[in-house]
Amino acid sequence: MTTMNLLLLIMSTLAAMAFLTLVERKLLGYMQLRKGPNVVGPCGLLQPFADAMKLFTKEPLKPSTSTTILYITAPALAFSIALLLWTPLPMPNPLINFNLGLLFILATSSLAVYSILWSGWASNSNYALIGALRAVAQMISYEVTLAIILLAVLLMSGSFNLNMLIATQEHLWLILPSWPLAMMWFTSTLAETNRTPFDLMEGESELVSGFNIEYSAGPFALFFMAEYMNIIMMNALTTTIFLGTSYPIHSPELFTTCFTIKTLLLTFLFLWIRATYPRFRYDQLMHLLWKNFLPLTLTLLMWSTSMPAATSNIPPQT
Repeated sequence: MTTMNLLLLIMSTLAAMAFLTLVERKLLGYMQLRKGPNVVGPCGLLQPFADAMKLFTKEPLKPSTSTTILYITAPALAFSIALLLWTPLPMPNPLINFNLGLLFILATSSLAVYSILWSGWASNSNYALIGALRAVAQMISYEVTLAIILLAVLLMSGSFNLNMLIATQEHLWLILPSWPLAMMWFTSTLAETNRTPFDLMEGESELVSGFNIEYSAGPFALFFMAEYMNIIMMNALTTTIFLGTSYPIHSPELFTTCFTIKTLLLTFLFLWIRATYPRFRYDQLMHLLWKNFLPLTLTLLMWSTSMPAATSNIPPQT
């Protein structure tokens, strides 16, 4: 049963990632007064399968001066971490119920830095190395605010368990008493997933394609898939932390429906931001974090320590 649940999770995650690429291209097309993919299948619905077939049947090329082991390992590591992050998410029941689920997600997501650094360094290319260094500095920096915001939220909920976090929000979403934290969290997830306007590692006018410039075919597809899976996962985590709905034991079907709708709306907001905002300069990116977000999150963390945990009034589960 565990193996079947794992396969269902992988298949559903891959299907969601595949059609997210289609939705993004369609939305960007209509926002720019064009059609987007509309040739492969009815309304372009088969375009993700055509892209996958093209990428995984092409011959992967490897630079002759690259470090072979790290060059091959980096895409697989990025894809594996992106899948592993889904295991503790309650939808409505997690695949593996961790008591320290949020801590597991934070620690595992930090490992994605290694895949980017390895790919940039092992490619032995100046563009790839500069893109990797930018991405690593950006991800490490914004993980600081993500950790502080999580700590402030945990002080309000009183538990690292994601199910308990949802139970805390049965009567009041945490986005209402902590909306400044939620806004900074959402902005930090944009930077953590390297999305517009924080896509400095893929500055096409400067770095061509960033850390993955030397990748093609299947390895490039793995990086591409990991990025879009991380987008959906981050939005699902945002829904769990700040937009929790009724406790899963009460009505699992209603919980799943509400959870999916909120995650889709946040994902749509990611795509809308890409079509709207220009890219930041690198100094603006770092200034926003270290001189704006960090002092404000530390202040709100100190304020959260003075509040009693919201779970103090929740009766123990039998």
